[in-house]
Amino acid sequence: MTPTPREIVTTVALGLPAVLGAGVFAGLAPAAGLAGWWLLPALAVTALAALCSAFSTADQSRAYPDIGGGYGYVRAQLGVWPARMTASAHLVGRAAMAAAVASMFGAYVVPDQPVAGALALVVATAVLGAAGFRFTTGVSVVVSLVVLAVLALVVASSFSIAPVPSAGETGTPNELVGVAGLMFTAFAGFERITAPHRGEQPHPPGVLKFAIPILVGLSFAVYLAVGAGVLRQLGSARLALSPAPLRDALVAADASALVPLVQVAAAVAGVAVLHFVLASAHRTLTGLAEDGDLPTRLKPGVLSLVLTVAGVLAVLLMPLATALGVAACATLFYYAFTNASARVLLQNDRTWPMRTACLGLGLSVLLAMSLPVPALLISIAALGAGTGLIGLTASLRASLKESRTEKREESLRRTPPARTPGRS
Repeated sequence: MTPTPREIVTTVALGLPAVLGAGVFAGLAPAAGLAGWWLLPALAVTALAALCSAFSTADQSRAYPDIGGGYGYVRAQLGVWPARMTASAHLVGRAAMAAAVASMFGAYVVPDQPVAGALALVVATAVLGAAGFRFTTGVSVVVSLVVLAVLALVVASSFSIAPVPSAGETGTPNELVGVAGLMFTAFAGFERITAPHRGEQPHPPGVLKFAIPILVGLSFAVYLAVGAGVLRQLGSARLALSPAPLRDALVAADASALVPLVQVAAAVAGVAVLHFVLASAHRTLTGLAEDGDLPTRLKPGVLSLVLTVAGVLAVLLMPLATALGVAACATLFYYAFTNASARVLLQNDRTWPMRTACLGLGLSVLLAMSLPVPALLISIAALGAGTGLIGLTASLRASLKESRTEKREESLRRTPPARTPGRS
């Protein structure tokens, strides 16, 4: 059945609020510091990696509709330990992404107290999620329109006035692949439509066949336009030092009157992206508990509290650039496992060819290993620690369960059988 244009547009609008976040509002600064103007062609490599990964998660969601996210797909396809590594990479990436989004919010909305603003956003968004708030299609459409309209104003302002001569350029083409990896966080929200949460209506394959390329392509066009605009207005050297590039580009273009609009868009986008980030991490924790890798008695409220604490700690421990790097690296490792498991899907479960999963796997590993060394080392260390902790928890639970079973059997052996009362 051929999907209608309305179905496709609605699906794309549902995914956009999960994509237009820290990457477009803050990610351009560290990217310009590494590669300068070369960040623009690097975006094409990032979009290709995101497209392949989106295809893989969509196919797996169709094959395993009752399993939550990449952790469940990898466990079903590759086994327990790869799934634990996948879950660890996902949770590390989500914690760092939460820190990046919150720090972006603080830099734009509360520039005088950015850390306090970031912490307030994490707590407030977690409370909204725990209270049951969800971004419906209508809300998502409004958020998408608001953010896109403001970004269009930024681009128009940046190209309308000749820039002040820059104090120099920074970055080299040698960092193009590393910047492509760093900007992967700008596209990582596509799972909002490719892998719906439990209770949400899955999107038909016919709709996703059009919606996924449109979502990734539209995001690529937005990032390319915004990146070109702020680079033209600020230059790569000034852009690399800017905590809020879009705001500074407007100021440089003599459009300071539009700064409040950028703050509104940053606030709206921050809440939308952080809500998706926390919800997807919550799904992974729930899957770990259901499969016995975490205590099964953990209630949703406890999991939300764990995520809130993790987000707060990430904000306090990692500056924005580091958080973006760790988020990108851990998320790329996560999609390396997800693409690897998508490779072994049966032909009947596929909408896209196996080659896209192979390409996604190769690009994910290449981009992750090309990121700045500090982000790579932090991600690998956190991934190892997380995987070990999950394995240790699962082993302790299994040992405790076995011990309880043995005690119960021993108690039954020692208890004498009840005598049947004799007749008088």
